[in-house]
Amino acid sequence: MYRVDKIQTRADLEAAYSVRREVFVDEQRVPEELELDEHDEAPGTIHFLARDGEDKAVGTARLRPYGEAGVAKVERVAVRRALRGSGIGRLLMEAVEAEAARLGFKKLVLYAQAHARGFYEKLGYRAYGDPFDEAGIEHIAMDKPVR
Repeated sequence: MYRVDKIQTRADLEAAYSVRREVFVDEQRVPEELELDEHDEAPGTIHFLARDGEDKAVGTARLRPYGEAGVAKVERVAVRRALRGSGIGRLLMEAVEAEAARLGFKKLVLYAQAHARGFYEKLGYRAYGDPFDEAGIEHIAMDKPVR
C-alpha cells in the first residue's frame, strides 16, 4: 500500500519539502528558515519519500553523515497528519536504516520530538542526555547501532 524510495529527482525532493512544510511549518509552527536548511542539499545527504498507492507523497525523512566517522543523523522524519499510525513512519525508518547499513555507517543518531520518543524506542533507539528545546519543541537525543 505504501512504498519508500530514495529521492532521485528535483520533483520528488520538492514533494518531500511539501510534506515537511505541512507537518513542521504549518502544523508545528517551526519557522521555514529553520526547517529547510543547509543540510538539505549538502553532499552526502540522502532524502527518502513515502508514497501511497496513488503515488501521492505521504511522508519523508533524510539521512546525512554526522560528526565522527561512521555516524549518520536521521532528520526531518514526517508523515502527513491523517496517515500517522498507519506504519509509514516505520517504513521510512526501515529504509533509512537499510541505507545507513549499506553505506557502512555504524551508528545512527536523531533528535526526537518528546511526543515521538516511544515510536523511536520501539524501533530500538536509546535516549541519552537531558531534554532540550529546538525550534520551540522539546526534543531528546537518541541513538542506535546500525545492524
